[in-house]
Amino acid sequence: MHELPVAENLLEITLRHARQANAKRVTDLYLVVGQLSSIIDDSIQFYWDIISEDSIAEGAVLHFRRIPTRMQCRFCEHQFSPAGDDFACPECQSTQVHIVAGEEFFLESINIDE
Repeated sequence: MHELPVAENLLEITLRHARQANAKRVTDLYLVVGQLSSIIDDSIQFYWDIISEDSIAEGAVLHFRRIPTRMQCRFCEHQFSPAGDDFACPECQSTQVHIVAGEEFFLESINIDE
């Protein structure tokens, strides 16, 4: 259910930028979503379709680009993509790792009609 406030925030940001660009219509939004984020594409799209009604963003297509998870071992500094839920370093087996990529969620770009 946390996708509704996310979609509302997304709409607010989109409309603000569209106004600044004197847009007549927003046609596409390009979102970057990390594999570890809890964002569900279909849920965002569902809420977007509802809350963007009667705005210049109504009907805009949401494009989702998923970023795979990347970890780095704090012990040996090896970077790796974890296999499933096993976040241990494949080089030294340390579980002292940090996330390098995969938690992202941001609006990368917006296409408009002027």
